[in-house]
Amino acid sequence: MKIKGLRWWMIGLIMLGAVINYLTRSTLAVAAPTLLTELGISTREYSYITAAFQGAIMLQPLCGYVLDVIGLKFGFALFATAWSFVCMAHGLATNWQMLAVLRGMLGLAEGSANPAGMKAVSEWFPARERGMAGGIFNIGASFGSMLAPPLVVWAILHYNWQSAFVITGALGLVWVAAWLLLYDAPARHRRLSAEEAQHIAAGQEQHLQGEGRPSILSILKMRNFWGIALPRFLADPAWGTLSFWVPLYLTTVRHFDLAQIAMFAWLPFLAADLGCLFGPMVVLALQKRGVRLINARRGAFTLGACMMLGVAFVGFVESPYAAIALLSLAGFAHQTLSVTVITMSSDLFRRNEVATVAGMCGTFGNFGLLLFSLLIGGLMASVGYTPFFVSLAVLDLVAALLLWTLVREKTS
Repeated sequence: MKIKGLRWWMIGLIMLGAVINYLTRSTLAVAAPTLLTELGISTREYSYITAAFQGAIMLQPLCGYVLDVIGLKFGFALFATAWSFVCMAHGLATNWQMLAVLRGMLGLAEGSANPAGMKAVSEWFPARERGMAGGIFNIGASFGSMLAPPLVVWAILHYNWQSAFVITGALGLVWVAAWLLLYDAPARHRRLSAEEAQHIAAGQEQHLQGEGRPSILSILKMRNFWGIALPRFLADPAWGTLSFWVPLYLTTVRHFDLAQIAMFAWLPFLAADLGCLFGPMVVLALQKRGVRLINARRGAFTLGACMMLGVAFVGFVESPYAAIALLSLAGFAHQTLSVTVITMSSDLFRRNEVATVAGMCGTFGNFGLLLFSLLIGGLMASVGYTPFFVSLAVLDLVAALLLWTLVREKTS
């Protein structure tokens, strides 16, 4: 049976992989108030644990290179199997050092998600559909983070914090089985119709076709690489703050208990889901008005950066619910801009380079997150969270300026 629209089923499948990826990485953040108390881990030691994850996930170029060389289907299955077992092993940790090692292993494996998503988008979608496809894929990040608070709190209240890691890790293995059964590249997929194959091929830019292994040194010499990587370095700390520090912020500053965290901590990620779709919609609206693709993406990024100004006021509002609302605005704004800049790797680089470029840009993003997380852990006790919320707004505006300054559109 021939299927029209198979490409959307494929991006839905990889989106589910991203859901599991971010669910497993967010499990620690939600369990942190309980886990830190039971294991006697300090806030500074917790920052070391999160830093281990961020340090290892900066090896995304390695993940992207593996995916470009051995292929998306088996490469992503390999990484997903690894992160599932490592996540379950978190339940065996008895001190912060063990957790740090496990988080490092998890970060290495989970660094494959973004390169995999961008490689799938570049292979399965014509240029004009990549923004929406990238938005759907990125919903997985925010939905997985949104799913973590209720699921992890339920596991802790009914069993213990160890069970939360076992449950989320086991879900990853279920997804791997589905991935191996259902996914394949367009050139080999038996259920891809000739009509849809032609639709995909006709929308691919000829100057972005390429074969062979990508050259990392050549990529590093390209202006457009830095035009994406530096904005990622400045913008990604916002997502790390939402993912790793908001549950602790709500507990220590806003005095939320575990039940309240389950009720409210997922809201910024629901807003982020909407941002994943809003960003591509802004791009399409601008294109309909005659704006070229790259400029449309930069316009959507800039709009998101302007909306991120709201996060600067989180520490100044008295109501904890107003703080949740502003954090939700931050989630919406961040994903509005994030999905646009992430998708640009498939707009500016050849097919055989996309996963590697996405991984290398992810390294810069996670390095920014790493530095920001260490600063929070080291300075939170003395200066509080407010300066960090203010800086997130400023960093995104600088990122927008760099995106406009450095990126040059390729047309031939």
